[in-house]
Amino acid sequence: MKTYKIAIIKGDGIGPEIVNEAMKVLKVVAQKFNFTLGFEDFLMGGIAYDLTQNPLPDETIAGCLASDATLFGAIGGEKWDNLPRELRPESGLLRLRKSLEVFANFRPAKVYNELLEASTLKPEVVQGVDILVVRELIGGIYFGTPKGRDKNRGFNTMVYSVEEVTRIAHIAFKAAQKRNKKVCSVDKANVLDVSQLWREVVNEVAKEYPDVVLSHMYVDNAAMQLIRNPKQFDVILTGNLFGDILSDEASMLSGSIGLLPSASIGGKTAIYEPIHGSAPDIAGLGIANPIATIASAAMMLRYSLGEQEAANAIENAIEEILKEGYRTKDIANFGAKEICSCERMGSVIAEHI
Repeated sequence: MKTYKIAIIKGDGIGPEIVNEAMKVLKVVAQKFNFTLGFEDFLMGGIAYDLTQNPLPDETIAGCLASDATLFGAIGGEKWDNLPRELRPESGLLRLRKSLEVFANFRPAKVYNELLEASTLKPEVVQGVDILVVRELIGGIYFGTPKGRDKNRGFNTMVYSVEEVTRIAHIAFKAAQKRNKKVCSVDKANVLDVSQLWREVVNEVAKEYPDVVLSHMYVDNAAMQLIRNPKQFDVILTGNLFGDILSDEASMLSGSIGLLPSASIGGKTAIYEPIHGSAPDIAGLGIANPIATIASAAMMLRYSLGEQEAANAIENAIEEILKEGYRTKDIANFGAKEICSCERMGSVIAEHI
């Protein structure tokens, strides 16, 4: 029987609630498919600062590096907004990504047929949408130097090397080969030198994947096209800043940010997390939607552990319970047979598996 070591970072706000439900589902699927999971808790975010005065303790980095994968909930909240930037919860997450060298962020945006009416767009626009945003995660303007500010100005530098673009492009093309064999690379090559380099490198990498159709799109047009005709996209490849914005835009096609997972891969070990934040306004109320975190756990099984059947079982269970009308509060107005608490939704998914 295979045994996997999973680092657990529950974080702040609704983080503990949603991660607990994902762990519940993981335990059931592990038993069903004959492998074991060892969970170990670590601190990051506001709670880490409160307890250690550090949003990312060294023990957390070491624990994640020693694990097969990391499952993470959410961090942050108004309580910590006035801290110096380097001590804020979000700085801890940026440092963890950099420490683990997870340079590729997978952000799927899939629209479930049962929730077409939940989207703010017309059903005929979003029906069948299945997009994967591949975002470069540890380069670009968030990490480039020089950066800083004085009394009169602030500045950040967007930097990408040939190596950084090459490795993320390979990830995107390989992902497209397992999907609909289309990559749309998004940049701003008409005005940015760094984007001109990005486009040139992506074109070179594309030559190694003749079965994949490559297109290019400026980021402002891509933002418009995601709303106008999202079904034209399969894999969207883009940099850190553009990917941050476009992946959030794409996520809203589904109707609820509580449905969509993410994976940060390519490094020493990987991080799996829902795309939403810590939602401190509903923390402790038991109404958070755990589906995004449970779907992130499925991505962990697929990409880090190689447990494809188990991953499929979770994803199939999510689709089934949505068909049967189980809803959390955020999607309660769309075909609900039963409005579930966070804990109840986790249990329903686990029971279906």
